[in-house]
Amino acid sequence: MTLQISNTMSGRKEPLVPAAGSHVRMYVCGITAYDYCHIGHARSTLVFDMIYRYLLHKGYQVTYVRNFTDIDDKIIRRAQEQGTTCQELAGRFMAAFTEDMERLGVAKPTLEPRATEHLPEMIALIATLVQRGLAYQAGGDVYFAVDRFPSYGHLAGRELAHMQAGARVEVNDAKRHPMDFVLWKASKPGEPVWDSPWGRGRPGWHIECSAMSRKYLGDTFEVHGGGKDLIFPHHENEIAQSEGASGQPFVRIWIHHGFVTIKDEKMSKSLGNFLTIREVLEHHHPEALRLFVLSTHYRNPLDYSEAALGQAAASLDRLYDCLREGASLPAGAGNGTGVALPEEHDKLARLPALFDEAMDDDFNSARALGFLFDTVKTVNRIRQALGRKAAAADVALVVEGTAQIRRLANVLGLLREDPDAYFALREEKALAALGLARAAVDALVRERSEARATRDWARADAIRERLQALRIEVLDRPDGSSWRLRPQ
Repeated sequence: MTLQISNTMSGRKEPLVPAAGSHVRMYVCGITAYDYCHIGHARSTLVFDMIYRYLLHKGYQVTYVRNFTDIDDKIIRRAQEQGTTCQELAGRFMAAFTEDMERLGVAKPTLEPRATEHLPEMIALIATLVQRGLAYQAGGDVYFAVDRFPSYGHLAGRELAHMQAGARVEVNDAKRHPMDFVLWKASKPGEPVWDSPWGRGRPGWHIECSAMSRKYLGDTFEVHGGGKDLIFPHHENEIAQSEGASGQPFVRIWIHHGFVTIKDEKMSKSLGNFLTIREVLEHHHPEALRLFVLSTHYRNPLDYSEAALGQAAASLDRLYDCLREGASLPAGAGNGTGVALPEEHDKLARLPALFDEAMDDDFNSARALGFLFDTVKTVNRIRQALGRKAAAADVALVVEGTAQIRRLANVLGLLREDPDAYFALREEKALAALGLARAAVDALVRERSEARATRDWARADAIRERLQALRIEVLDRPDGSSWRLRPQ
């Protein structure tokens, strides 16, 4: 199956057909660096990390560009409030973003350009638009004339005659049309400024992405992405600027992910109903947040709750538990009765194809995860049915099944840790939450072993029940007893 992607521009799924062989050029709008990132930002970066990883898995060569906006009205305002410079403020929060992404296991893009490092490219692009009659100067400002670009509004499905000024669209008497947007802003006291043919000032917000994508990916490239909130006006304005300057189609496929909501209300800093990535990771494993995000199709809304994230954490435990149990299997005596059913052999053999089929259908990570969890059930059933003299073929099937689960989960950025290390960390946090120390649990297990040795079964059973109530499972083996925390 050819990879099909929902294209916001056309409103339908379209095949990914790179212009040059297997080379995919992808641009994703990054953060405006004025605060710590919330889980809405986490969804965006995790969605496009999933897309990036899958494209690589499919054998594409990918040039992935994700920018930083490091000059903007919000940055200027916040820097003034904190008595610092825009450069210092933006640098601080870009560093914080990088730390958050490392904790989330997000792969670094090919390039992470900053807006302030591309002023010459922006000025040259604006000059081209002025020369072509698509932009005009009004005082020290320069505006794009939207009525000179006939297809303006196509991405958002809006007609110019019915539009109203939206977010980040300035309305003033200097504009020829209410929807004209600023390309260059005249300098104001206390703001960073650069020289330009139109006087000292700074770039508008939209022009930076057109300039940076053009520099690194060319006039036309395969994929451009971001959240649905960027469709209008930001991406609409990018199209007008870029196609107005080049005369070429700007982007072949537009990808937009849905909002993160809390109780069905969009999460945003302006509403004050957001949680930072750092706050979430204080209580949850980074892969639990990733699993939570990818368990919903990227185009759909994602409603955040602690309960939903807790369910994702429990599901992640099940995945890692399957890996841990598979790694502890004996080699297989080879003379046991086979327990794997023919349909189970078939299911495990078809897993890679089913996974790719789901992901080829507009990166349907939710469906792909469903196949992984279904395979976990199959692997666990076979493993639990193995006897002391397990058939070598059955053991090999379980080992291969767990390897396939891990390999495909890695494509989604999951199961990247050693299972024992994963559970050791989970156990430490869980024991701390229960007010227990590992030494205390070890002492109870030893006490139970001593009771068993003296055939004090009532005492041994009472200790086991006490441990079970704390989600602690005792494992009795010929060489002694150990324990582990049961997955939720």
